[in-house]
Parts: sequence; C-alpha cells; structure tokens
Amino acid sequence: MPSLRIGQTNIPYTLRRTATASERRITVTPAGVEVLALSTDDDEVIDRFLNRKREWVYQAVRELDELASERTVVPRFITGSKIPYRGRMASLTVLRTDASRIEIGYQNGFSIRLPAWVSETNADALVANELKLWLKRRVRRDVHEIVATYRKKFELTPCSIRVGDMSAGWGSCSSRGGLSINWLLVLAPKAVLRYVVVHELAHLKLRSHGLEFWRYLASLLSDYERAKGWLDRHQHKLDDGFLQVRSAPALLRAAP
Repeated sequence: MPSLRIGQTNIPYTLRRTATASERRITVTPAGVEVLALSTDDDEVIDRFLNRKREWVYQAVRELDELASERTVVPRFITGSKIPYRGRMASLTVLRTDASRIEIGYQNGFSIRLPAWVSETNADALVANELKLWLKRRVRRDVHEIVATYRKKFELTPCSIRVGDMSAGWGSCSSRGGLSINWLLVLAPKAVLRYVVVHELAHLKLRSHGLEFWRYLASLLSDYERAKGWLDRHQHKLDDGFLQVRSAPALLRAAP
C-alpha cells in the first residue's frame, strides 16, 4: 500500500483511479485515507497532488484520531431507560450477571441481566434483539389466550394463528379462516390487542364491514369503540424504532 510521509508520520492510503470523476479528491475517514485520481494521471501527477495536500491530510487524520478517541459509546438500553409496553413507558433496570446468556423479565418494569461477556459496544444490539424476541413471545401468548376465550365462549375457531411482522394493517382474517396479528400491538394497551383479535375473529362469521358486522362485533366486545378510538389516535406511534440500534455517524473529511 502506498503511503504519504509527513515529517516523522507515515500515512498509508488507498489509490483509486476513475474515468468518471472530473477532479482528484482525497477522503479521510476512520477507516483510512483514499486518494481518487483520474485514469489519465501518472505517478508524478499524483505525487504533486498529494504534496499540495500534505498539510491538509496530516491535520485531517489527526483531527479524526482525536475525535475518535474522545467519542464514547453510550448504550441506550441502560438503567433508567423507558421501553414502550402495553400502552405505557415501562422503566428498565440493567444488571450485570455471571449467567451465560441475556435474561429479560418483567414485573412493574423490565429487568435485563447482561452476562459479563457482553461488551458495552455491542450491548445495545444484543439487548434490542433479545427484547424484540421477548415482546413477540409475550404478544403471541396474549393472542392465543384471547382466541381460546372466544373459541370457548362463542365457538369462533380460526384455522391458524400467526403473530408477527405485517407490512400493513394490524390484523387480518384470510378467506380460509386464518388469523394474522401484528406483533407491534404488544406496545398498545391490552384492550386494544383484544379489540383487533376479536375484530378478526368476527370476520369468521361476517366478511364485510357493514352495519351488521359492527353490531356483531359489539355483541362480542361491548366496549370495542374505546379501544378502536385509541388505535385510531395512536397507531402512528406503534413502531419498533426504539429497537433499531444505529451506529454513530461516521467521521469523514474530504479535501477541498
């Protein structure tokens, strides 16, 4: 790999030639230095270009090194954080443990036990993944309990039950009687989840959304309008954005 020597400092760089660029460019990132040259440039032309930019390259590399050393990784899943769950923001407590895997529990708030082997740099990603799995398991259990109640009481029996990601909508009932429920409803009050499940169960008897359907739904769930109103008002807030772990913006400097 070629390098640029500035005083006692040796800065390696990657050389890339292109026929599409209109000018030469140097880009400095934490990953290294890249020199973009024209396809017609010979070594002498590139050396002269680098020589003109040597002071800038040195300062840019030093600045990024300093910024990188000062930047700390601050986990978002820490004690005191809030996790949306069943219509409210539940508190989070994070504990270190000698267990071999991450353990998540809930009792008036979430508790997460992190094994000692989990580093601070990857804790957020691991916790986000485990928390999503926990929430999906919990909402699946809730859905099956609701269906079991209405199966016994009203003889409404779907041929299948699926709880998971949905590209659109909160629930559906297929022509064959299969229920699909959006797992993100675990973030809404349980009454809202019940409304969506019972709404789809009602479609086992009536497929349309006519007046007869809503009357039938009211016979199954007398206070459905309150839950429906909550969902209409707050559905835009039900997303898994809090589980999306984003890395800090990359540091980058491009030569003027």
